[in-house]
Amino acid sequence: MAQERYTRTNQKIFFAGLALDAWAASGGVPGRIQAEQEACLFHLYGAMLGLCHEVTGFYRTPQADAGTVEAILNRPVLDANPTPELAELLELAESPSSWLAGLLRHYHALFEPPRAPAKAKQDPGMAIIDAVSLDEKPTELTLEQLQAWRGELKALVLRFRESMTEW
Repeated sequence: MAQERYTRTNQKIFFAGLALDAWAASGGVPGRIQAEQEACLFHLYGAMLGLCHEVTGFYRTPQADAGTVEAILNRPVLDANPTPELAELLELAESPSSWLAGLLRHYHALFEPPRAPAKAKQDPGMAIIDAVSLDEKPTELTLEQLQAWRGELKALVLRFRESMTEW
């Protein structure tokens, strides 16, 4: 394989697609679904890191070899090395409702320890009243949602590569 930065991005997007295909063929087995979901998140994060490496490598910024997306997508890095691609990626990452913010949030959730569901506290003296828990439950990722994120990432990669082509 060529030792160009774009090859890693392409490889990760391809592997995310394989994980999604395996998820679709899992037959609804919960363990397989979780494994493929985690594999897909891992590869989508790697593809995003690969895209960040492509951008920083093209502009020859000091963060060209950073090991995480967060080391590249932050205000101090953008202020020191302003590029339109990094500005767009940072805007997406900072918008809580964007696909990129969702991807980063769910990727980092993979490294948190499992937690038992919160149980509502009940007062034994008030048996008639049901206690209600308002704790936020993490949203479950769907196959369609991850497919959409992969599609968004692929479109972004192609658009960025067009703008970064040297003539």
